Amino acid sequence: MTEIKEGLKGVVIAQSNICFIDGAKGELVYSGINIHELAEQAQFEEVIFLLLHQRLPKQSELSELKSFLAENSTLPGAVLEILRQLPKDMEPMASLRTAVSTLSAFDPNLDNTELNTQQQRILKLCAQIPSIVAAIERIRQGKEVIAPDPKLSLAANFLYMLRGEKPDEIAVRAMDVALILHADHGFNASTFAARVTTSTLSDVYSAVTSAIGTLKGPLHGGANQQVMQMLLKIGDQDPVDFIKKALANKGKIMGFGHRVYRTEDPRATHLRRMSQQLCESTGQQKFFEMSQKIEQFMNNEKKINANVDFYSATVYYSLGIPADLYTLLFAMSRISGWGAHILEQYKNNSLIRPRAEYIGPRDQHYIPIAQR
Repeated sequence: MTEIKEGLKGVVIAQSNICFIDGAKGELVYSGINIHELAEQAQFEEVIFLLLHQRLPKQSELSELKSFLAENSTLPGAVLEILRQLPKDMEPMASLRTAVSTLSAFDPNLDNTELNTQQQRILKLCAQIPSIVAAIERIRQGKEVIAPDPKLSLAANFLYMLRGEKPDEIAVRAMDVALILHADHGFNASTFAARVTTSTLSDVYSAVTSAIGTLKGPLHGGANQQVMQMLLKIGDQDPVDFIKKALANKGKIMGFGHRVYRTEDPRATHLRRMSQQLCESTGQQKFFEMSQKIEQFMNNEKKINANVDFYSATVYYSLGIPADLYTLLFAMSRISGWGAHILEQYKNNSLIRPRAEYIGPRDQHYIPIAQR
């Protein structure tokens, strides 16, 4: 009987230069550079370049990239109009998926599949997705959409377009680091979906739309939203008592454990520190303290560690970002990783087409409808 690897667990289907993960050691490496170094020293724009080129940019290249992102961050008016016509209670991830798919209609060279052109499309999406996310929130709040400021970084621009005021340095750095930490994670579900679509030689917009649709699923991208909803629900209750009761009722505590890591998720290390800093600076200390108590209980009693989602929830909350936008921020960052994988798939393409073992009935025959 054929050995079946459910969920393709442990199955290696390709070689990649983009991301290395050692789950036993808790290591995450982008194109040879450890995530700890990038989180402590890099800008998100540098990470975009690193993932696409497998090297860090020179100063002239970084300046050119920032200029390109600034020049291409404004959305077509028709895309904004479509967002305004969507139901105000539409799930934000569905709105993002619709907007990204629509952008293909405004690409005058959609039939041009040269790698350089494909890379330009990906960089444009890196610039446009933050503008889409901010526009979704402004529109549903009945507020005017704010045009991007070409003088601001990608992280600063997003917070400016979302909140309507220039962010301080602490907020910008926190947003920048969060984007760096979420930029890539190997052949995760959404990245694999993007590569499957790319392997058919479909276009970049279709591949990214596939990835967004996959990320939308609650088993992939929505855990930090559920973490924040849990913290808000706990309120003034004892967080440990709340967790004990939830576990007794067979509830799942989001933000803990990981399919790959057997030690602490290296991304959680930085998000924990940022959560403490931001919660203190915004008067939301109780959320960090609650998170700490829950983490200690889960570590001691269940022997499982916090993952990237657990502390990113309070980081985003302290930045004034609504919980149902958290998964969109994931996409806003991961477009850089998706794009790198899309390009890698194009460069060395083979149609991804696995097989299934058939276990259904055999030797059945067609029966005319009058005799059924």
